[in-house]
Amino acid sequence: MGTETMPNVFPLVDRLLAPFTPALGADYTGYRNHVQRVLNQVQALSGGVAPPDTVQLAAPFHDLGIWTARSFDYLAPSIQLALAHLASERLERHGPEVAALISEHHKLRRYRGPFAATVETCRRADLVDVSLGLVRFGLSRAHLRAVQTAFPDAGFHRRLASLTAQQFLRTPLRPLPMFHW
Repeated sequence: MGTETMPNVFPLVDRLLAPFTPALGADYTGYRNHVQRVLNQVQALSGGVAPPDTVQLAAPFHDLGIWTARSFDYLAPSIQLALAHLASERLERHGPEVAALISEHHKLRRYRGPFAATVETCRRADLVDVSLGLVRFGLSRAHLRAVQTAFPDAGFHRRLASLTAQQFLRTPLRPLPMFHW
């Protein structure tokens, strides 16, 4: 894309994830790095502009329900965690956008609803990371390598594969409940 930057560390991620360290357990570093990679992809897809506050607030929570609710049907629990945090910080005004960012980040088609610009950018950024760069939306391989080097996988994708297999065995007719059209 030509507007990619060197990887950034987003400090809010560590602050927001700290209370969930016990729930994340051995997956903490992998999930933390996934969130950092997603935020870096959002920035790159946005022409180098830092992700807005709403995106930085939503990102640490977007998949967190996997660990806190112990479920692969985790969008609603993740939204609840984010909204509780917003309430504790008196940031309820961001609730609708943060909820949309989380609920739509696994949408299979382009998102065109409220907050479309930020939601669609986040949806794409998450897909870049989850697909291990197979889907790049114009981001260079050099950029993806730099972000991956700064924030290594630490077993995150292996964990997702394991959770997906477990979910398939439990509910073969609905193996990926977080995806929707």
